[in-house]
Amino acid sequence: MVAVLLALISAVSYGCSDFAAGLATRRASVLRVTLISEAASVAVVGLALAVIGANPPDLRAVVWGCVAGLGGMCGALALYVGFRHAAFSVAGPLSAVGAAGFSVLAGLLLGERPTVLALTGIVLALPAIVAVSAGVGAGGSEHPGGGVSPAPAGPAAPAAPPEGPGGRVRRLFPAGVSYGLVAGACFALLFVGLNQAGSSSGLWPVFCGQAAALVAV
Repeated sequence: MVAVLLALISAVSYGCSDFAAGLATRRASVLRVTLISEAASVAVVGLALAVIGANPPDLRAVVWGCVAGLGGMCGALALYVGFRHAAFSVAGPLSAVGAAGFSVLAGLLLGERPTVLALTGIVLALPAIVAVSAGVGAGGSEHPGGGVSPAPAGPAAPAAPPEGPGGRVRRLFPAGVSYGLVAGACFALLFVGLNQAGSSSGLWPVFCGQAAALVAV
């Protein structure tokens, strides 16, 4: 039960992070947003590591931590580019479901055997998110990043041929799917890497991964 509670807290935190990053990428470059987020992560994890403490990490934990951090960094880049150039409501949810699905596949390859109920949930989640995301254009066109296209103001505004309900969203949907799936695969690498690093070294693998990601950005 504790694991489920922590996973839910993690999901809420990722959701808030995605929303904030999506807003930031409308006004700043993707690399700048990624750089700031990675720097903040290093600072927070470093502070937590200093307070909590942990045994010195072995080489395996450091290597897998770095792999996890680089995977998370690539996932963040793909997701932020998706927020900037595709439908926010497609790239964001699909990256989360993709991360879960790819993580389950990796677990199966590594010998884990989830329950039938868990596997059923994964099988149903992906088409459900795609179906929900496909309906975002029912009320109007959507900008990359989730905004709604404003109506032209003033007589000098150039007229544009109507696209029909959700026309822009339909054009953004394939791009959102692509960015979302790439981000999901990279986030799955983050989870797999942290799992392989183990828990004996505490937060050291997370700190090493975030430091590696910051240097890479």
